[in-house]
Order: sequence, then C-alpha cells, then structure tokens
Amino acid sequence: MQFTSNYATCAGREIHFTEWGARHRPTVIAWHGLARTGRDMDELAQSLCDRFRVICPDTLGRGYSQWSPDPGREYCLAFYARLAAELFERLGIARAHWVGTSMGGAIGTVCAGGIAQPELAPRIQSLVLNDNAPRLAASAIERIRSYAGDPPAFRTMAELGAFFRDVYRPYGWLSDAQWRRLTETSTRRLPDGRVTPHYDPAMARQFVDHPRDYELWEHYDRIRIPVLLLRGAESDLVLPDAAAEMLARGPGALGLARVVEVPGCGHAPALNVPEQLGVVRTFLEQAEAALPAPVATG
Repeated sequence: MQFTSNYATCAGREIHFTEWGARHRPTVIAWHGLARTGRDMDELAQSLCDRFRVICPDTLGRGYSQWSPDPGREYCLAFYARLAAELFERLGIARAHWVGTSMGGAIGTVCAGGIAQPELAPRIQSLVLNDNAPRLAASAIERIRSYAGDPPAFRTMAELGAFFRDVYRPYGWLSDAQWRRLTETSTRRLPDGRVTPHYDPAMARQFVDHPRDYELWEHYDRIRIPVLLLRGAESDLVLPDAAAEMLARGPGALGLARVVEVPGCGHAPALNVPEQLGVVRTFLEQAEAALPAPVATG
C-alpha cells in the first residue's frame, strides 16, 4: 500500500502529513515523538491501512512541516493540540482513534482531555500511548533534552546513521532497511554540506518556556475513552509507578485503561514488529467495534 504526501494550513502554519488507506474507512491519527517525523509511523500505517485511514503528521518544526516563527509560544502541547484540531477540520475528520509515541501521546492526552480544545475531545474515540504517561521521569526528560536541543552534524549519512542507531537503541530491534529509512527520512543538509536531524533545534525550548508541559494528570483524569499504554519494559521515561497510577485514576478508575509491557525496548518501542503492531491493531479494532453505529439519514 502506498501513501500520499500532503500539506495543510493549520493555525496559519503549513503542516505536512502522509495519508494511508481509503478515506471512507475509520480514521487513525498516528503522531510521532519529540525529535522525530511522521515517517516513523510507516510500519504502523502499513499494518492498519487495509482497515483504517491513517494520518501521520509531521509536528510543527519537524520533517517537512513549517518551522515556527514564534518558538517560545508555539512549541508547546497547547499549540500542537490547536494544530491537531484544525487538521481534523481541514480533513473533515468527524471522529478518530489516536496513536501517539512519546510527545505524540502527550498531544493526544491533551486533545482527549478536552481542556485545551473542548470541541476536539468528543471526536477522539480511543487513545494509544506509546511510552508516554501523565508523569514522566525528570532524569529521562533531561537526557532527551540534552541531545534534542543541540543536534549534532556529520560529514556523511553513514556517520549520522550510526548516531541514530546509538541514540535510538532503546527503540528495540530494527532491520538494516528500517534503520536506513529512519536515517534518510530524518535528515536535512546544512549550508556547509553536513547532515543533521530534520527538525528545528528551537523546538527544545519547550522544556524551558513551558517547564510543566508534560505534567498531564489534569488532562488524563478527564478522559473517558479506552486507553492503551504500551510501556517499554526498560523505559527510563515512563516508570512502573506512573503506569500503575494510570490504572487507578481517570479512565483507569473506570476500567477503560490497560498497560502492556513491551519486552526488549526502552523509550520508545518502534511499532515496527508484528508483536507490537498486533497489540495496537487489536485494541483499535475492539475500540472501533464498541462504537455505536452511525445513524442513517435521508
């Protein structure tokens, strides 16, 4: 199955996204992590597109999306949620399931909680959080910030590829072809000819300008839809006590949340192997099947 590459203007900013599957099918929004791009979701989208329409955005400042002219105000979860709400409108999405890796999960939590974008919350039907929780380990945030805010540059793609293999080792197993695609879809060339990760380094200002942006219990506690947490068994970002707390409050207290530990992964599972993809697909299919049938008109 091939995807299409598309652009939409949301909140006055040009946002790039790939689209997979037929438009009449139920929609899945698949949103990537902090310093990544929507192409990280290729395997997930490929595995779902026979059953779902899958939209994989590049966040503002990443991949082919526009860089923000106002980094201090726009590189934050509230503005990303605004972009998501306008993307729903641009694409005519009445309802969708949400799969988010790391930051993408945090954006989904904010959207589904309904505080930032009240009109969007009723449209989100289920939420998959790939190694993201309403409380994150401070030491892991600092680790991520240390490499995301000052991306290195290399003379060759081979050197950049080696860097990606090192920093993203916690993703778990990737084939050589998957590592190559990750590198090629995550690279931009600098004026001096060197290559560097494909994002605006200013996006890391989020941790300075919005230091409590990832404290999300207020949002999570308002969620009333099925939630699946995929926790990397070796994750240093989502600790076991945070996962346990998710099962005791918000949707967890209503029996709507579950946690699946992903062996052999830290932060965050790459969503690229059958075991991980199967768990996500089963959850989405069950969530879709539980929805009321649309009311016929005419």
